[in-house]
Amino acid sequence: MGPPMLPRTLALVDDDREFAEFLAEHLRQRGIEVDVFHDGRDLVTADHPYDYGFYVVDLMLPGVDGIQLIETLRRRTHAGVLVVSGRLDPGVFKQVVDATADMYLAKPVEFEQVVLAITAIQRRVEGSLPAVTQAGWRLDRRASQLVAPDEARIQLSPADLAMMECFLEARGDVVPRETLRQCLGRDQPPEQGTDGLNAAIFRLRRRIERATPAVVPLQSRSRVGYLFRAPLSAV
Repeated sequence: MGPPMLPRTLALVDDDREFAEFLAEHLRQRGIEVDVFHDGRDLVTADHPYDYGFYVVDLMLPGVDGIQLIETLRRRTHAGVLVVSGRLDPGVFKQVVDATADMYLAKPVEFEQVVLAITAIQRRVEGSLPAVTQAGWRLDRRASQLVAPDEARIQLSPADLAMMECFLEARGDVVPRETLRQCLGRDQPPEQGTDGLNAAIFRLRRRIERATPAVVPLQSRSRVGYLFRAPLSAV
């Protein structure tokens, strides 16, 4: 785990391979688990693209444009977003602000400046986290629906409902993958070489995202399981 006010995990998205690898190593020395992506598409198609504790993003990316990537991240996570880019054309700062990134650093930049910026942003993120997670979600068992804090209703399949019961019972703790597989039942067909759990989680995420702009509190814990990181009750 990283030092106080530094995230535990970080996604670094930059197509400058030399810069990215050296920066990643510098951040790892500070105790941060860093995954490097050289293309925006590589991040959004990763197993758990929205579960990182922080994002450092370049603007001039192949595949998914940096601004589009930031906007996508903002719809799915409250994690800090730092832009580090050599793009200096007129209007770029306004674009970054409009996309709701937290800070912009222009290349060339010293690695320690990046660390200081991450620390400042993380302080803001951690300070606002209780307010973010305060709003409650409700599981309406009779209607087989999940009710978001904004009262949007997400229709749940039997598999969704079974998983939500697991999260409700866990009371905010991580639910191991094996426990979730047992909740789903042994009649779930294998999908893409797995037992179907990843696909089931993906479908649940998508149902929630389509119904409400609220950040989906469903998060993964690598090689352990999943947790519902918000107050959850049943009616």
